[in-house]
Order: sequence, then structure tokens, then C-alpha cells
Amino acid sequence: MKDVAPGLKKLIRQDVQSMHAYAIQDSAGLIKLDAMENPHRLPPALQAQLGQRLGALALNRYPDGRVNDLRQALAGYAQMPEGFDIMLGNGSDELISLLAMACDVPGASILAPLPGFVMYAMSAQLQGLKFIGVPLTADFELDEAAMLSAIAEHQPSIIYIAYPNNPTANLWDDAVIEKIIAAATGLVVIDEAYQPFSSKSYIDRIGKHSHVLLMRTLSKFGLAGVRIGYMMGPKALIAEIDKVRPPYNISVLNYECALFALEHADVFAAQAQEIRAQRAILLEALQVMTGVRAWKSDANMILVRVPDAQKTFEGMRARKVLVKNVSKMHPLLANCLRLTVGTADDNVQMLAALKESL
Repeated sequence: MKDVAPGLKKLIRQDVQSMHAYAIQDSAGLIKLDAMENPHRLPPALQAQLGQRLGALALNRYPDGRVNDLRQALAGYAQMPEGFDIMLGNGSDELISLLAMACDVPGASILAPLPGFVMYAMSAQLQGLKFIGVPLTADFELDEAAMLSAIAEHQPSIIYIAYPNNPTANLWDDAVIEKIIAAATGLVVIDEAYQPFSSKSYIDRIGKHSHVLLMRTLSKFGLAGVRIGYMMGPKALIAEIDKVRPPYNISVLNYECALFALEHADVFAAQAQEIRAQRAILLEALQVMTGVRAWKSDANMILVRVPDAQKTFEGMRARKVLVKNVSKMHPLLANCLRLTVGTADDNVQMLAALKESL
């Protein structure tokens, strides 16, 4: 903040001044495989149909009851159980922030395994809540004893369980997850951002609990640019959390795009199937690549460890392939890169760039 006038600088919270903004890498001219986006665009015929629908919207009016049509469509798509309700966010990032705001009572804290999605900790810090990060094991599994000990000690208001996890891409042991849920005195949020690529979902078990919320996003479904996150939970609980949601947080363009996509869910399901097939091809190639260790994935990304992550990252970028260097995020991720699964052509070029950059 060195360029901010001193009189204004003192208005900004000290902890905010010391924070680093969420970094978005410049991807111009590069094969973009750093952000777990679906690499497939809408077919041209659907692009034209969507354009006509968006062009006919009343952009001069605030969002209307049509947003409830999206809530119902998502509830049906996700097979939400009876007695539950659904809350929408401008991406799951907003839902994470709203949860921290809703649960900001004296002494409240948020707990999550590390390494994990950075927004869990960031939302806690911005809301002034204590964040407790519990390291995973060396193989990126939940540390059952450490998690249960931390829950007993801190009694967190919110526990985040990513299913599968980012950036490690793995599904954690269901028995351990059930022990965490049983031990929790606050909310447990199962974050299924990567559900379209996962072999499992918690949706068939969520109805057993009164304190478990299930959060998803349409970003990995194929609408990262549309910014729609949704969270399901017991109706009365969702009603309380929904009180902190800003009015009109979902634009008319966003909800109409999402409704259109759900009407063509088969197109996106075929894309997800292709991404899962490409993931298998990538994993097979990575597992025989000298100097590379690749972990099994239930998401549209693969975590790999290389001899020198910075050198390899820079080498791949020089070869026009952009991935994510996560090696500084947490000690357990030393020399790790996160590779997004792209199209068949993207993946061939990524493998070549990786091999040449080791």
C-alpha cells in the first residue's frame, strides 16, 4: 500500500494490508491448464440458442422469480432429499464467505485439512474468525487422530471437507469422514466442487444429518465464467444462513445461462465423460514418466511431484503450457505441480512440455 495516501492507509485493516491478493495467472497465448476449467465450449448450435435467450432478457430489471426456477432445477439435477433447501451464491467462493459471516459469533472458528482450498482460510481471516488448519498425512489422506483432536480442542463452528480435495484431487476415507461428522458440534460442509468427475458423492448420505451442508459449483460442470455455486442443507438451517446473502446476488444473465445448461445436461455429461477418459490416459502416461510421481485423481486435475517444481513450471510456460505451481502452498506439496485435464490435444502438448522441462 505504499502508494496509498497515509490518511487513507490507516483506514484499511492491518491484516488486510499484510495479505496477498488471490493470484490469477496471465494465460494469454498459452494452453491454459492451471484452473481446473472444463476445456470444452458449447457447440455452435447451442451458442446461437443461448445468445437468443440472453438477448431477450429484461436487463433493465432486477433479477426476478426466475432465480427460483434455477434453484428447483439444481435441486432436481442434484437429487436433493426431501426436507432440504438450496441456496445460491456467486460461485462457491461467495457461499464460503457467507457461511463465515453467518457463523461469526464470539469464539467461533473454522477448521479444514491442509493443503486444501485457500478460500476456507481466507474467508475466516476476512471475517475475523480463527482458522485451524490440520495437516494431511504424507500421502494426502485425512489424519484421523489429528482431526478428531483438533475438533475436541477447538469445537469449530464450521469444518470443511472437500470431496475430492483441491489440490490433491483425492477422495478421503469415508469412515474417517463419518467420525468427523459424528464428532462435530458445529456445521460440516462437504465441498463437492469436482463432483462431475468423481466416483462418489455424499448426496445419498446427507439426509441422515441435521448439521451437514453439501456445496457444489457449476464451474467445473462447464460454466466457470457464469459464477454459480449452490449449497444444500436442512430447510430451516439454509433459511438462517440465507439471511446474510445479498439480494440479487445472481444476475439474470447468470441464472439464464445455468438454466440453459441444465436443459442440456447431457452435453455437459458427455464432456465430463471425455475429461475422465483423458484423465485416465494422462495418469497412465505420467506413471511411467521418469522423475514424476502422480497421485490418483477423482477430479479434473492431477497432482504430480517433480525434482524441481519451479524449473519445470517455467520450462512448461516457455513451451506455451500453463499449469499451477503449488509447491509453496504447503510443506507437504514440496516440488508439486497441479495439472488440469484438458482436451486430447492439450494433454499431448502438456505431456511433451512436462517431459522436456524436467
